[in-house]
Amino acid sequence: MDKALKIINKMKKEGLFSTYAIGGGIAALFYIEPVTTFDLDIFIIMPDEQSKQLLSLSPVYTWLDKHGYKPQKEQVLIEGVPVQFIPVYNDLVKSAVIDSIDKKYGQTATRVLRPEYLIAIMLQAYRPKDRDRLLKFFEESDYSEERLHSILVKHNLKEAYNNFWRQYYGK
Repeated sequence: MDKALKIINKMKKEGLFSTYAIGGGIAALFYIEPVTTFDLDIFIIMPDEQSKQLLSLSPVYTWLDKHGYKPQKEQVLIEGVPVQFIPVYNDLVKSAVIDSIDKKYGQTATRVLRPEYLIAIMLQAYRPKDRDRLLKFFEESDYSEERLHSILVKHNLKEAYNNFWRQYYGK
């Protein structure tokens, strides 16, 4: 994954996207015990000049193709790692990417969503795998309850959080 992250950092440096952060199952690995995941989710914010136009990932895929990385369904195999580029699709995910934190994977600098945002995104999506990961996050991760509360209120997820706690913890 180290090599794939170096390519992603190069893409950012070349301006294909303004910033990025690792999300999904790989991001969870920075905070909880390993979970099953099949790809590297890269949430991206496109350059400002594209924000007024219909969003297109064409420049990203053109660059990847030019450098020998071919799409396979919704992913691109980069140095042996299936990577999915996901443009920020709502205010919560955009805030999560903007407020992401610097981490190292091996010797490579990268950005990763904070655990509080991962929790909020899982509450918003609420797929079966999200419910399982939420249980692990609440038991294993070192997250800020204050930051989480602020995010939940800002993005209207407090009720989803309360419902989850009632369902799984009886509170």
